[in-house]
Amino acid sequence: MSRTGTDRELADRVALEAAIGRLADEIAAALGGAGPVFLAGIPTRGVSLAARLATRLERRGVACRRGAVDISMYRDDLGLREGVSALQGTDLPMDIDHWDVILVDDVQHTGRTARAAIEAVLAFGRPRRILYAVLVDRGGRELPVRPDFIGINLPVGPGRRVRVRLAETDDGAEGVYES
Repeated sequence: MSRTGTDRELADRVALEAAIGRLADEIAAALGGAGPVFLAGIPTRGVSLAARLATRLERRGVACRRGAVDISMYRDDLGLREGVSALQGTDLPMDIDHWDVILVDDVQHTGRTARAAIEAVLAFGRPRRILYAVLVDRGGRELPVRPDFIGINLPVGPGRRVRVRLAETDDGAEGVYES
């Protein structure tokens, strides 16, 4: 995302890093030593967030692996969109039935992305459980999907967009913006 005069910064780099640290603390506490856990990032920024979370979780003694879950073909709006998103690829363990899977995404809004991600994971097997971690929960749900772990709650009105920028995906820029 290019930053324009209409973007308003909601969280800077420091706040973003603190939120990721809170997510790691909450996940480690909730797992209570249970493991291993598989962090499945939802492309694009969820994959980068999963990598950052994995590093922090390992420092807290949580055994984890990470990968990605492509939701492109599980979306419920395929017929409504102008084009189909490019396939990103899914990287899940072959023995998914033996894992706790944590879906990782940057922004929770309607719940439709989480629903698609759950469906995509279940196409590979039946994990012990599926949990959901988001960096930003902006509200506005259309489905009864609630994240288990939230870095930042930022209620944003209808018609507004929340964008996360990460160094790995956004040319070094970091922060959370509303437009």
